[in-house]
Amino acid sequence: MIDGGSRAAPQGTVQLREQPGRAVAFQGNPGSYGEIAALNALPDGESETRGYPTFHEVARAVEIGEVAFGVLPVENSLMGAIHQSIDLLSDTELHVVGEVIVRVSHCLMALPGVALEDIRQVISQQPALDQCTNLIRQHGWTPVPGHDTAGSAREIAEHGLRDAAAIASSRAAGLYGLEILKREIEDEPFNYTRFLILSRLPQDVTDAPHKTSLVFAVRHTPGFLVETLNELRGLNLTRIESRPRRDRAWSYLMYVDFEGDPRDPQVAQALAGVLRKASYAKIIGSYPMAITPVG
Repeated sequence: MIDGGSRAAPQGTVQLREQPGRAVAFQGNPGSYGEIAALNALPDGESETRGYPTFHEVARAVEIGEVAFGVLPVENSLMGAIHQSIDLLSDTELHVVGEVIVRVSHCLMALPGVALEDIRQVISQQPALDQCTNLIRQHGWTPVPGHDTAGSAREIAEHGLRDAAAIASSRAAGLYGLEILKREIEDEPFNYTRFLILSRLPQDVTDAPHKTSLVFAVRHTPGFLVETLNELRGLNLTRIESRPRRDRAWSYLMYVDFEGDPRDPQVAQALAGVLRKASYAKIIGSYPMAITPVG
């Protein structure tokens, strides 16, 4: 179950270099899972968090120095890749300097005094609704998509909706004065979202286990993709994803995460091999791995 009140620093948080302020941007409203990731992005757990409406605005806030860091979700253990965030990684000059894995545990919440039999509709972000279909169908409630989980809780509180409930984190219930009617209502308990921490500046390398994120494209030649990926042989690939290039039809970018960092001679050799073969390549970041989920 996620609470969001815990500020213990997980492995994978960034090692601070001098930055303009300590604010961490996230997408959504206070109480969202993005805010929980932002709260745990810095090693001492004392982040100042700022919410933005879109992923693009999060990245932009970091680019212009409005905040020191930003967090973007890139994959969920049940729903897969979050493509809008992934596409942003190649569009910006930002560095990935860490990651946070958030345990997603949904709660059903409503205004004080509202009972289950009073509820007619359930409001939340579409992925959260999709992850709680068993409870929604059991009661015959109408699912209503909202902009984000915490924003749905906020809407119920601000508009005094007594025939509606929200699906969000327990932190959201506390922030907006709602009562939790049910906890851990997700259909599948193995529900985690991985967030990447973005910065304008690369961070100091530590001795903690690292992960490296790489994006590249290859010539449209038979077998050339396999040859390029073969340069990474011997490394433990943790994710591989293809995304369409938006500047060239039927051409794709490959996003690869693997364990290790360029200080390791094997990793350095593999990266050099990919850079030689690829028509385009960019190391998005090498950063401490998040081993323990927060929440």
